[in-house]
Amino acid sequence: VQLQASGGGLVQAGGSLRLACAASGSIFKLNTMNWYRQAPGKQRELVATWTTGGTTNYPNSVKGRFTISRDNAKKTTYLQMASLKPEDTAVYYCNAEGYYDPWTPVDYWGEGTQVTVSS
Repeated sequence: VQLQASGGGLVQAGGSLRLACAASGSIFKLNTMNWYRQAPGKQRELVATWTTGGTTNYPNSVKGRFTISRDNAKKTTYLQMASLKPEDTAVYYCNAEGYYDPWTPVDYWGEGTQVTVSS
């Protein structure tokens, strides 16, 4: 499985961006799709989770501003980001967790996409 993230760019504070993570290939069972971000000098941070059960989770730092969704037919996961702040500036990564077969857990990462929010 390969994950390709896109949609990053430069936006002014208060603006919006939509990131997309397109997957190629398939696995036995997908459990979650996640978006992480990493700012310079900081640890990677989980910002959104989508589960196959239909639930979503967000940390307080982005709750109410970010929305994760998935189009299963297109194998694409989206991160809609609104009311962006300069502190949202980071490289954003998509991640897939699941099982390659009934016994083998897998964890796939896409290349990051840069999001820069200017003040």
